[in-house]
Amino acid sequence: MNTLTRSEGAPTGIVRTWLQAEGMSILTLSMLLYWYFGSNWWIFIGLLLIPDLSMLPYFFNPRIGSLSYNMVHSYSLPLGLAAVAVAVRRFEMLPFLCTWTAHIGMDRFLGFGLKYPTAFAQTHLGPLGPRRSGLESLVRLPSNGR
Repeated sequence: MNTLTRSEGAPTGIVRTWLQAEGMSILTLSMLLYWYFGSNWWIFIGLLLIPDLSMLPYFFNPRIGSLSYNMVHSYSLPLGLAAVAVAVRRFEMLPFLCTWTAHIGMDRFLGFGLKYPTAFAQTHLGPLGPRRSGLESLVRLPSNGR
């Protein structure tokens, strides 16, 4: 039986916080580059969540779903395509690729990691669900509304 209390080898504490801070850095840099390219922010907002369509194969099989999700939520594809776009001087593609990397950075900042093939909620950053992440633990909120 799979328990989602902790993903094997998932980072905790300050390591998890650093990984989430890296995600925020990528999100910020991607948005700055998008702004630099002078692209329309409505397009950015409209496309920001498109990479999450890669979750749809989970309806069929968690192994296929995790493969699809991880391919789209890895920096390798958008950065590789950005290198190709620059090499062939197709700079108009760069804002779309910035939106893609912004999405990945946002997910990492929020604690959504790459998926294990066992279950959607098991990620390399730890299990999804109610828990206090590294960043959340830095801000102590009063419990029970006090």
